[in-house]
Amino acid sequence: MDCTPLFKNALIASRELNTLDNKKINNVLLMLADEAELNSSFIIEENRKDLARMDTNDPRYDRLLLNEDRIKNISADIRNVAGLSSPVGKILYEYKKTNGMLIRKVAVPFGVIGVIYEARPNVTFDVFSLCLKSGNVSVLKGGSDAVSSNEAIVKIIKKVLAGSGLNKDMVTLLPSGREETTQMLNARGYVDLIIPRGSQALIDHVRSNASIPVIETGAGICHTYFDKSGDVEKGKNIVNNAKTRRVSVCNALDCLIVHEQRLGDLPFIVSLCKDSDVIIYADEKAHTALKGHYPDKLLEKADDHSFGTEFLSYKMAVKTVSSFDEAVDHISEFSSKHSEAIVAEDKDCLKEFSLKVDASSVYLNTSTAFTDGAEFGLGAEIGISTQKLHARGPMALEALTTHKWIVEGNGQIRK
Repeated sequence: MDCTPLFKNALIASRELNTLDNKKINNVLLMLADEAELNSSFIIEENRKDLARMDTNDPRYDRLLLNEDRIKNISADIRNVAGLSSPVGKILYEYKKTNGMLIRKVAVPFGVIGVIYEARPNVTFDVFSLCLKSGNVSVLKGGSDAVSSNEAIVKIIKKVLAGSGLNKDMVTLLPSGREETTQMLNARGYVDLIIPRGSQALIDHVRSNASIPVIETGAGICHTYFDKSGDVEKGKNIVNNAKTRRVSVCNALDCLIVHEQRLGDLPFIVSLCKDSDVIIYADEKAHTALKGHYPDKLLEKADDHSFGTEFLSYKMAVKTVSSFDEAVDHISEFSSKHSEAIVAEDKDCLKEFSLKVDASSVYLNTSTAFTDGAEFGLGAEIGISTQKLHARGPMALEALTTHKWIVEGNGQIRK
């Protein structure tokens, strides 16, 4: 399918969106929250079609699943977005020259934002809400795993837009084929920014093939280092929460690093994990420390593939190190720069970790499960940026804006 007409319509819609005031946008979002709940049966019915095609043991199954509780939570999130302050029009810098000319740097929408994502239909609601609130048109490219769910959700969004007298092209859902992805990645002049949300393979593909700007989000290979000064009670609870709270999300723990002087405490530190049947891939020293103290059926020896893997399931690697620097080196080699944690009581060690570890979010004596826009007080997020330009960490409304310079004069000319 030639998507050019869809891209052109999205561009036209973005110009219309620029003229809407915040009150109108908020009303649309509140209407959408109500419609999502009113149409929950329809959404769930379409979602079941997608679920029927996926193995229940697939880690993506939980991400794909929609039910009444999740839809209520989605509606609550939409209402929350409506209640946030809009970043659009915010004056970021102001300078008045001696000749009377006024120069302002003002936050403005990107225009058209394309988002490519996998089996997470809630993202369809999230992206549209955040884009609309920040004055952006959204072009969505969901995966084939969630095609029925996404089509149902976009149908509801377009109904709300039309009912509000707005251009329905303020949201566009592209067909789920690969050719459409390629077209989107090269829609220069129509799409201003691409945000991929999903696996490392998806992000790598987008980065390598896009001819328009990309903000990388999603993939999380997360570590927690238990230092020789670490508190075992803190460590036990932090490790269990980071690993088992929700295994299919990008801030879930993938690798526990333990100082060799604390191997005797390792069975206690991972003791809660066995209640969730977490499979541990332990290196030689850690395996010896856990043998006889952790269920044999859940304990395996690590290999070359155990480290640097985003498991997205009830699996975790354990790495033994002989020093703080070795732990930092291991993180540096295998991290996706998403979320990294340390459990330690040594204040110098905590400070050094915060300075040396390169990640969008660094945790000192707490769980990586907190990497989330709402948890950070941002209200909501469109994803977790793991790069360094423009946005890093949870991307909220301000990250969906750029800026323009507005120069106001009264006939001034430059000599």
